[in-house]
Amino acid sequence: MQRSILLWLSRNTFFRRLTTQLSFVRRAVMRFVAGETVDDAIRVIRELNAQGIVATLDHLGENVTNQDEARRAADDYISVLEAIGATGVKSHVSVKLTAIGLDLGDDFCRANAARILTKAREVGAFVRIDMESTDYTDRTLAIYRSLRQEFDNVGIVIQAYLYRSEADIDALCQAGARVRLCKGAYKEPPLKAFPKKADVDANYVRLTRMLLSDKARIRGTRGAIATHDPRMIEAAQRYAAENKVPLDEFEFQMLYGIRRELQRQLAGEGYGMRVYVPYGTEWYPYFMRRLAERPANVWFVLSNLLRR
Repeated sequence: MQRSILLWLSRNTFFRRLTTQLSFVRRAVMRFVAGETVDDAIRVIRELNAQGIVATLDHLGENVTNQDEARRAADDYISVLEAIGATGVKSHVSVKLTAIGLDLGDDFCRANAARILTKAREVGAFVRIDMESTDYTDRTLAIYRSLRQEFDNVGIVIQAYLYRSEADIDALCQAGARVRLCKGAYKEPPLKAFPKKADVDANYVRLTRMLLSDKARIRGTRGAIATHDPRMIEAAQRYAAENKVPLDEFEFQMLYGIRRELQRQLAGEGYGMRVYVPYGTEWYPYFMRRLAERPANVWFVLSNLLRR
């Protein structure tokens, strides 16, 4: 119930206006968001790189309502990529297609994505297309596949809580895609997603094995195992060890501000460790989804309030 309420609040414009004005909330947000400017994000990435951790940078924003907003969002990503190239930090970028115009038309969105990928190719960077709610899954995959015909520096995200994801992973592995596997953070009906956590976990392990299999890796698939769950991490480590998967052929990914000690531990053990670093002024929906994922995150915000 708590998760459902928080996900509903993430879409509520009145609560968003109210919450974003509260100073203690803005302070708490900085646990999960690098800041509001590119310079803030680059500073955080430098700190991560110094610990042997690489990054993927996300300029926060989604569901823009007009073409000017979408073009500005794409321009922001181009500026981010220029900063990555200029500073030499070790970072990819992650892009939500609704932030660059998916609601305004597939062709328009693809053109903005192609601009971002062109700049990324110029600076030697990689772009991961984020997955959003199931309203967008088919269109996101279609645009990804179209872009892949032109660009080799693009990857995709698949969500383990969806029934369809096993078939999607199978097709992507056959194509040698670079896939980030996450559990999924959007509210989906039982007709589309596993309602029980145990079933999501079992599917996550199954899909991890598909991504790390010899068959997938021979085709060029590189799996990014995006989870904070120690059991999922241990399952991936065990499968990789038993099947002699080279450590440079997959990586773990986590969110900025969550399980920092575990991030450093995995990097220290020689695993690829990439942290998803969001920044920007449009932090509210992202922040609320992070609260919905773990009750401990809610307590973190409340404890900030109680201390002040």
